[in-house]
Amino acid sequence: MNLRDLKTFLHLAESRHFGRSARAMHVSPSTLSRQIQRLEEDLGQPLFVRDNRTVTLTEAGEELRVFAQQTLLQYQQLRHTIDQQGPSLSGELHIFCSVTAAYSHLPPILDRFRAEHPSVEIKLTTGDAADAMEKVVTGEADLAIAGKPETLPGAVAFSMLENLAVVLIAPALPCPVRNQVSVEKPDWSTVPFIMADQGPVRRRIELWFRRNKISNPMIYATVGGHEAMVSMVALGCGVALLPEVVLDNSPEPVRNRVMILERSDE
Repeated sequence: MNLRDLKTFLHLAESRHFGRSARAMHVSPSTLSRQIQRLEEDLGQPLFVRDNRTVTLTEAGEELRVFAQQTLLQYQQLRHTIDQQGPSLSGELHIFCSVTAAYSHLPPILDRFRAEHPSVEIKLTTGDAADAMEKVVTGEADLAIAGKPETLPGAVAFSMLENLAVVLIAPALPCPVRNQVSVEKPDWSTVPFIMADQGPVRRRIELWFRRNKISNPMIYATVGGHEAMVSMVALGCGVALLPEVVLDNSPEPVRNRVMILERSDE
């Protein structure tokens, strides 16, 4: 039993979603399953009950959750005590990211940073990921989480966290848009699209239009923020191309109103 396995277990115990936890902990689904299996073998008890739709904790899982929380807290306190014995960072760290990234990618990064630099005060601002580069360049943020732009300013460093898949989504509930995309060969030139107003996702959908020979797409709305795009699709307004992680972290009532038409890992 190691700390990494306990952290992964705790995330899964909270998210109850293997795919979401695998992405958040930066491991493959198979690696996540092996970590949980390793814990179950150590304890000799199943920790989760899994079926096609839900993941729930067993009684042993509930007990391990309490143990894991206490163990990781004690470890952080130990690290804090040790760090206080030597030179440490202090001040403020300004971070900018989307609401989705605040759920999907930021927690494991901040957990480690706060454990190593407890004297630094975190200032988090959320907004449209397409604004991230400007926030960093202008000094409004020290760092940001966003897709890599086509051109990177010389004063900005980029570190890859994950290669995100993008999905083309449509309304799942009965509506005219669903009828349009449910045929074998949809006439995409007549299907309304919800577009990002700027950023990497905007460029991806423009490439998709060229690939599908759509010279004059029907644009229902251009919005800032991928979360708003999911909501508009769920309302039946149109279809949209966006990072799969945005859909995964949307509220369940919204996810249930959306279906995936295409998925790309490019």
